[in-house]
Amino acid sequence: MSAPFDLVIRGGTVATASDVFAADVGVRAGRIVQIGERLERGAQEIDAAGRLVLPGGIDSHVHLSQPSGEGIVMADDFESGTRSALFGGNTTVLPFCLQERGQSLREALTGYHALAEGNCYTDHSFHLIVSDPSPSVLGQELPALVADGYTSFKVFMTYEGLRLNDGQILETMDVARRTGALVMVHCENEDAIRYLIGRHEADGDLAPRAHATTRPIVVEREATHRALSLAEVVDVPVVIVHVSNGPAIDEIRAARARGRKVIGETCPQYLVLTAADLDGMDWEGAKFVCSPPPRDKASQDACWNGLETGVFDLFSSDHCPFRYDDPAGKLNPKGRTSFRHIPNGIPGVETRLPILFSEGVMKGRIDLARFVALTATNHAKVYGLTAKGRIAVGMDADIAIWDPEARRTIRHADLHDGADYSPYEGLEIRGWPTTVVLGGKVMVREGELVGQKGDGRYRARTLASL
Repeated sequence: MSAPFDLVIRGGTVATASDVFAADVGVRAGRIVQIGERLERGAQEIDAAGRLVLPGGIDSHVHLSQPSGEGIVMADDFESGTRSALFGGNTTVLPFCLQERGQSLREALTGYHALAEGNCYTDHSFHLIVSDPSPSVLGQELPALVADGYTSFKVFMTYEGLRLNDGQILETMDVARRTGALVMVHCENEDAIRYLIGRHEADGDLAPRAHATTRPIVVEREATHRALSLAEVVDVPVVIVHVSNGPAIDEIRAARARGRKVIGETCPQYLVLTAADLDGMDWEGAKFVCSPPPRDKASQDACWNGLETGVFDLFSSDHCPFRYDDPAGKLNPKGRTSFRHIPNGIPGVETRLPILFSEGVMKGRIDLARFVALTATNHAKVYGLTAKGRIAVGMDADIAIWDPEARRTIRHADLHDGADYSPYEGLEIRGWPTTVVLGGKVMVREGELVGQKGDGRYRARTLASL
């Protein structure tokens, strides 16, 4: 007689966004079908005694295979990026599909789907980056794509070639209002940044540390205020991504006090790195160039407070990897001479969850249920992944089993991305995912890859819960 379950995860401590309890988890046909004590046998069993049984992480802010400028190549494609995500306890990632100016959104999506097809170790979906909001894009393409399950899109207030002016942002937000989609905003004031770059260049201050001083807190705070004001004009919810500091957090709090629906997101770099890391010897600071840049200890404390008090709903990696010692990466010929030409972005999809678990849960800043909410459940709710992000009957059997007492030092040599460094090198970690299950299939077993590329699938999404 066949076993009642395809898989039973037995004897672990299950955590949801609201509760923590001892239970077995029974899986059949890729879904969780029973949670309880002393379940019947499974065709395959995992002994989770002494381990935590958590929903697979959802990293809703990653960049893979994204065009990054002439001569610059992103370090991760969909194969290496999702493999790295998987080893970090993630079962779903949401990369960005970048519309280059003059390109249709459909054309961009066709290219990204081709890059992802058959190459992913995790499930995936796509956010759209709107860089060219032409009448046809806003009037036809974007509404049709929202109906097809691409229910979120991002706009930039910085980077020439990507940024939109206020009028374009309003028009794009209006499409979200009409379709029910969700707008994500990268908040930095490009005109102020360009002014500060000019001053630094006039002074000959071209080292990587100048990246931080040309993108100070005030340019993020001002843009955050403006993005929230524009969303209020249109009357739409908005996601403020990768928030790095207290004044920007205060803008989110103030908007919520006015009754606005605002989702806040922060990232590991704003918890454990500072601007001082950009001041490394021999251009080593280039390894930490990302936007917004890491700030200071007070900003770290403010971000932790935001995680603890609910200002932040999402904790994402903003994985945007470039190789360091590479002419197509951080040390490209121009990047060796000026901070302006160092590609913006750092790797981190594999270390996102361990950093928050170690620095947050194990140090008593947040509890386990809050960890689950910040890393999985809220991402599924916000972005319309209706079968993911929870350990509950009927949900996809996307599960990460953690050893809470595992002690590791982050070394890039032990990671699985395509970069050649980790910005978190040497950080001592307590707690690590050891076994990862995707749709009922064991993908990583006790730290060893047993799944195949192509096991991860594309997932269309419903409209956001907001």
